[in-house]
Amino acid sequence: MTALVQLAGVTRDFDVSPPWLDRVLGNGRRRVLKAVDGVDLALTRGETFGLVGESGCGKSTLARLIVGLYAPTRGTIRYEGAVVASPGRVTRNRKARRGMQMIFQDPYASLNPHWRVAQIVAEPIRALAPRTPRRTVDARVHEVLGQVGLSASDAPRYPHQFSGGQRQRISIARALASAPQFLVCDEPTSALDVSVQAQVLNLMRELQQRMGLTYLFISHNLAVVRHIADRVGVMYLGRIVESAPTETLFEAPRHPYTRMLLDAVPDLDRTGRARTAVAGEVPDPLQPPPGCAFHPRCPYANERCRAEMPRLAQTGATLVACHAVQEGRIAAAPIQTV
Repeated sequence: MTALVQLAGVTRDFDVSPPWLDRVLGNGRRRVLKAVDGVDLALTRGETFGLVGESGCGKSTLARLIVGLYAPTRGTIRYEGAVVASPGRVTRNRKARRGMQMIFQDPYASLNPHWRVAQIVAEPIRALAPRTPRRTVDARVHEVLGQVGLSASDAPRYPHQFSGGQRQRISIARALASAPQFLVCDEPTSALDVSVQAQVLNLMRELQQRMGLTYLFISHNLAVVRHIADRVGVMYLGRIVESAPTETLFEAPRHPYTRMLLDAVPDLDRTGRARTAVAGEVPDPLQPPPGCAFHPRCPYANERCRAEMPRLAQTGATLVACHAVQEGRIAAAPIQTV
């Protein structure tokens, strides 16, 4: 099956060097932050791919690369087989621009407070099809507001007149206005109350089933990811270190980092199972350790781990980048998780 969205070797570097004069006077060196490092990923139509990892691991940067807010330093991004981003360049592929939209984390910050809801939801239509008659735009705005559980009477109101959950529904309506096939959801429920989170997640599942949408769902909440995702990728210091079907990953995680993340989830059932909290700190991304970036925190690391970077390899239904797993030093032991 042809992937709807495909990433091949996608890398994004940011130059965070001090200003040129400061470097000259202080004998400073150029500093490059590798926010995303050689990511390969393929998303098929109709699926939800969950992406998890600690803060600063590159999840949001990857999301912005996919929708064209950043250009990759290396690698390519394809949408329906056509290249839409390559090194230093984001193409103005109209089909891809219409087909890919993004829902941001904070509904309080992602909506223009000076615009009415009608203007906010209509923005993608006017940007992508500026000659669309106003009557058609208004009808589409009312249609998508109804799809997200709001009404046409909400169109003249301002964002501050809505609750957090309603604002996120407005954000979803704006994303749906151009009739996309693929939505990048960057922690869309993390700023909401727990009860409201459930409502928004249920809405997103209903919309996916009704419209055949494909989601990249980014979150640090493992319980949410398990509820909504078909497959899950675990990201660490700019790289995907494990990827598997959701139940496979949660029931039998392979990578030591994935196990540590799952062990850090509170054990509400009080099973008495031994648990290992996530140990150590994420290394400085400006000076990542050689070899496997996780080796300073890994109890299974050996000399090979400290010298050679592991590559993703198939192990059963799981793709995992870990020398210890590939050498059989770590067995797949089912654990009880969220």
